[in-house]
Amino acid sequence: MAVDQNQENIHIIMAFRDRLRRLIQIEPVLDQLHFIDHEQKEKIRAKLQAQGNLCAAGVLIDTIINNKHPEGWFRELLVALEGGGCKQAANYIENSPPSPSIEAENDSCIQLINLLGLSLVKMKTADVCLSCFTMGLLTEEDRENILAEMNLHGNTRGARLLLRRVVRNPVGWFSQFLSALEDTGHPDLVRELRGEPLNNEDDGPDKSDTPGVLKDESECSPVMDAEKTRPEAEAEDSSIYNTEDTSMSNSMDSSFCLSSLDTSLDTIPENRDLDLYNDEKLEADHLEDSLDQSDCGAEGAVSRETDIALRDYQMAVARPALEGKNIIICLPTGSGKTRVAVYITKEHLDSRKRKQQPGKVVVLVNKVPLVEQHYKAEFGKFLKNQYKVERVSGDSQLKISFPDIVKKNDIIICTAQILENSFKKAKNGDDDGVQLSQFSLVVIDECHHTQKGGVYNHIMIRYLKQKHRNPLLVKEQKEPLPLPQILGLTASPGVGGAKTQHKAEEHILRICANLDAFTIKTRSMGEENKLPYKRIASAEPRKEDPFGDVIKDIMDEIHAHAELNPLCDPGTQNYEQWVVQREQNAAKEQNQKLRVCAEHLRQYNEALHQGNTIRMSDACSFLDKFYREERRKKFNPEEEGIKITDTERFLFKLFDDKKEKLQELAKHPEYENKILSKLRKTILQEFTGRDEARGIIFTKTRLSAIALSQWIQENRKFEEAGVRASHLIGGGDQSVVKPMTSAEQKDVLSRFRSGEINLLIATTVAEEGLDIKECNVVIRYCLVTNEIAMIQARGRGRAEDSSYTLVEEEGSGVAERESVNEYREKMMSKAIDRVMKLNRADYEKKIKDFQIQAIMEEKVRTKKKKQKGMLKEDPSKVKFSCRNCMKPVCSGEHIEIIENMHHVNVSTQFSELFNVRENTSLQERRLDYEANGVIACNDCGQPWGSIMLYRGIECPCLHIKNFVVTYNMKKKVFSKWNELAIRFPAFDYAEHAHMVAESSEDEDDDYE
Repeated sequence: MAVDQNQENIHIIMAFRDRLRRLIQIEPVLDQLHFIDHEQKEKIRAKLQAQGNLCAAGVLIDTIINNKHPEGWFRELLVALEGGGCKQAANYIENSPPSPSIEAENDSCIQLINLLGLSLVKMKTADVCLSCFTMGLLTEEDRENILAEMNLHGNTRGARLLLRRVVRNPVGWFSQFLSALEDTGHPDLVRELRGEPLNNEDDGPDKSDTPGVLKDESECSPVMDAEKTRPEAEAEDSSIYNTEDTSMSNSMDSSFCLSSLDTSLDTIPENRDLDLYNDEKLEADHLEDSLDQSDCGAEGAVSRETDIALRDYQMAVARPALEGKNIIICLPTGSGKTRVAVYITKEHLDSRKRKQQPGKVVVLVNKVPLVEQHYKAEFGKFLKNQYKVERVSGDSQLKISFPDIVKKNDIIICTAQILENSFKKAKNGDDDGVQLSQFSLVVIDECHHTQKGGVYNHIMIRYLKQKHRNPLLVKEQKEPLPLPQILGLTASPGVGGAKTQHKAEEHILRICANLDAFTIKTRSMGEENKLPYKRIASAEPRKEDPFGDVIKDIMDEIHAHAELNPLCDPGTQNYEQWVVQREQNAAKEQNQKLRVCAEHLRQYNEALHQGNTIRMSDACSFLDKFYREERRKKFNPEEEGIKITDTERFLFKLFDDKKEKLQELAKHPEYENKILSKLRKTILQEFTGRDEARGIIFTKTRLSAIALSQWIQENRKFEEAGVRASHLIGGGDQSVVKPMTSAEQKDVLSRFRSGEINLLIATTVAEEGLDIKECNVVIRYCLVTNEIAMIQARGRGRAEDSSYTLVEEEGSGVAERESVNEYREKMMSKAIDRVMKLNRADYEKKIKDFQIQAIMEEKVRTKKKKQKGMLKEDPSKVKFSCRNCMKPVCSGEHIEIIENMHHVNVSTQFSELFNVRENTSLQERRLDYEANGVIACNDCGQPWGSIMLYRGIECPCLHIKNFVVTYNMKKKVFSKWNELAIRFPAFDYAEHAHMVAESSEDEDDDYE
């Protein structure tokens, strides 16, 4: 019997498939469907992201129809549809559909809303939204989304979303909607919808355009176009808008109305009339195909959404840039800095086109994920229909050269290092380089990094040198080189460690000078965003710590064995610095015993830190994993000849003797640190005290982020409170923790935006730049850095009722440092205000002085670098030894560089000194190469680097941190290759490819 009922339900869904896919709103419905597995949900969400709501709804319906589901699935579907604001869809499959005449009338109402969209989007959206919510036309989630859309993108965008949600209601919604308009003071709109003449058309809502909105030239509706409807006819014959007109109902049956709306509403972006059933993410080719199939002419053909609605304060800060001046825009996180940059970019290119001047814009970011984010969410989304937009980063799969990309596109979004590398190539006479003069506008995201020798600073120093060189060229009657306009974006320039107001102002002026800014623009004091509610949650220090005492005892035994006398307490940052310095000195002195002991002490110090911030079991697991990995290096049965020293045996035995005791103590909750309990209480309070909570916890290390995420997932109290957590960490390779790939980061952020995850535990990777859906809970866990990071983290709390909590242990100094940051923030705001009010002559004099100083400092740095002399030395004079066992490895003559970045040794002698193991941390494909394995010393198992597959050739890539470098009888250790100022030759691909080919032929001959 149940089988028959299931079949009947499936048939009902199949019968109304086309209608349902237009009525189902995927995001709120999918979250409530538990009979669909996670993998299928991800496929549906991917379809939503790629092709929009309509296509995703089709996939959802197909999934329901074609798969078996547990008992009760149909009732769950109905509840999900009703709870997700899709009551009309629920009515279709639960009850009999309305009569054809009623259905046709309802469809006519929908089309009427579409036809009058240009008038309706001028409504007072917030008031209408509240009224519709009170009447039950909108859900709580609908209301929040509409208000958020309105706050972020303006009244028009909010109105469009409201109308798309309202028309999905059951029959009868139209009269309620008219009542909502009447109640909120829109009599003219009501008369227009009812087909009644307006009292005064000049006073209607269409009398003026919204300021700060860029629109397409054509404003015709494809529906109107397809039906050959003329505006004059609409004015003359008002009966066409009368919902009671039987002629209209008879002329449009249900199938015709919805099919015509499908052609228009599912393909028209939001800068046209209305797109009531469409999602905003349709791809351009899908749009063009759909429009080609309709009867719309060239005037009705539309591309992607191009409306850019700016608020008054955004227009105010953008105005100098629109006049062609270099400026810095300083707006809080979530205030739409990037949207302002998109608006300025469009105006800049439009202006250049009108003047018949070449225009080219480069958008610079300092993190790889921001390239894709700016492309998809901002520059590509709004400008791709008018201009050629491309993105380039280390993750790009583009196989053409960067100069070709610059040549073929109007807007290029890239990491700053890629542009700087191309500038260097051009300076060296390489054809594969670009010049600064090729660009007419440079947008620098997070421009407060334009200082202290960073890559942004290198780029701007080139600009400043050319700027000060141009007057000399004019005097010499030579043509000066054109310079691009500069637009800097930042949420907080900081004060640079300033302790006085004067120094804070000097810091702001230096950044303005580095960016050659005409001014720095920010909101006036009366326009500041409402800050999140802030509190500090302090935990008492624990009275006893037997777990930490055992670790300290182990460390004392190692101190005695290595004859070390630490000057600071274990478990502190000072101890960490001390032990790192001891390890480096031991490596240079070839003292293997001391070096190995220092390395193990560093791991125990980290375990102590973990025991003080996360669970004891996490610290225990960390140590156990470290020693398992060390044993794997030394006792791998597949590798012979690995040497183990007496010191290493001592260290292994010491841990083995204490391991059981540590594991036993970790099982006692009474010994856990109190700060973790304080965090638990804070999370539960926030998530149980809100209708819908969405939060981020910022923590110091990757290990603590992962451990806290696991702790929350394993605790049933959090599950009962509705907490769904995941971690988000950086992508750089580290020896202790496997980094997150860009794909993994994107997946976590996507699940967070969709609501599948509602709590992120993140390192500082999430503080700056990344587009993370607005939160109402921000927690910093034992983490305080500088005022910039504090402002960035706090800015993640963008919702109205958001809170910002600092969780710390009493006496740790965290709260005190937070107070210092708050003081510095006030200094920064005052400094920016004073700089903005400076007399123009004084400002320009200070800027010029700082620019000349910056150029001279750059010259001094370059001169010192050359004076080191090593650049002219033969690379063969540099020797490399294993950092652990001191075995001689190679000399510099065998090292070559791939893409000015990767140092490889492909000599036969070197290949006999190492073995290859599986690379467990770096599997991400890059441009022309990928990492395939880890290379390690044959004698001691010390990692040396990785195997790279570069254009078909396996190349051992060396990481300098794993070696001791000897030069002129002096031994040094380096953490990065650029610290070793010696020039190695470029990798000769042709020569090595020829050698590999000959070797392959020899092997083939042997086989034959």
